[in-house]
Amino acid sequence: MKRWTTVFAAVIVLIIGAALTFQKAKAIAPAPGKPDLIVDQKRLLQNWVVRDEKLSASACSVQEGGITPGEHKLVRFTVSTPNIGTADLVVGDPTIHFENGDGLFEFATCHRHFHFRHYSLYELIDPATGHTWRAAKRGFCMIDIEKFQEFPGPANNARNYLSCGAPATATEPAIPGNQGISVGWADTYVWQLAGQFFVLDGGDGQDPVPPGAYIIRITVNPPFTAAPGEPCPFTDSMGFCHQLPELNYFNNVTEIQIDIPDHPGKQGVGPLKDQPQITTEPID
Repeated sequence: MKRWTTVFAAVIVLIIGAALTFQKAKAIAPAPGKPDLIVDQKRLLQNWVVRDEKLSASACSVQEGGITPGEHKLVRFTVSTPNIGTADLVVGDPTIHFENGDGLFEFATCHRHFHFRHYSLYELIDPATGHTWRAAKRGFCMIDIEKFQEFPGPANNARNYLSCGAPATATEPAIPGNQGISVGWADTYVWQLAGQFFVLDGGDGQDPVPPGAYIIRITVNPPFTAAPGEPCPFTDSMGFCHQLPELNYFNNVTEIQIDIPDHPGKQGVGPLKDQPQITTEPID
C-alpha cells in the first residue's frame, strides 16, 4: 500500500510540474509581430522634378488617368514604403484574393495584372487654399525592391516577396504571385514608372496648378471609409478602415515642399533636373 501511495504522489508531482512548465512557457511566449509601414521622406525629398514631357496615347497612365496625350507639364517623384515592423507584411497571390472577392485587388486591363486597392495615396496640396490634386497613379504591386538602410533591426534579413503575379492569357500561362514586404525591406516606385506624377496643366481634367510653393503628401495604407458592401479588413483607433494590419497606423504620412515654376522646360527643375526624357513608360 505504501508503494502505491508513493507512486501516486510521484505522478501528482509530475502533473503539477508539467502544468507549471506549460503556464511558464505560455507566459513568456513572445507576442505575435506585425508589420509597420512608413514613407521614406528622405527618398522623396531627393527624387522629384518638374518638367515638360510628351505622354504617349499608348501609355497605361494616360489611359487609366484620363490624360490627353501630348506634351504636358508634370511633377514626377519617387515613393518608397519600408516595413520597419516586427513581422513581414504578407499578402500572397493576388489571384487567390481576387477569386475570393475580399476587395484587396482589382484587375488592371492595360497593365494585364492585379493592382492592390487603397495601398498608397498621393496628394499635391496648395498650402494657401488646401486645394488638392490627385496623381496619375492608379494601382500598386507590393514586393521587396530594396533594403531600407535606416532599419534598426538585422541587416541580413531575407528578401521574400518577388512576384506581382498575373492571370493566364490566351497565349501565356498564369504567373503565380507572392506579394508582400519583408521586415527591413521597402517597396519602391521610382519616378520613371507609370503614374508617378501629377499633371500640372489641366491635361487630366483637373484644375491647372499655378506656379508657386506646394506640398506633396504621401500616405501609405491610408484610412478609408468603406462603401456599402465594401470589406473593411482592419480598423484604427479612430474607427477608419485600412487594408493592411500594422503596429502603428499614425506614422504613415510624410510631406515635402516643392516649388513649381511657370516654365520648367524639358530639362526641368528639382533634384532630378537634366535627366533623360522617358520614351517608353515602364510598367510597375
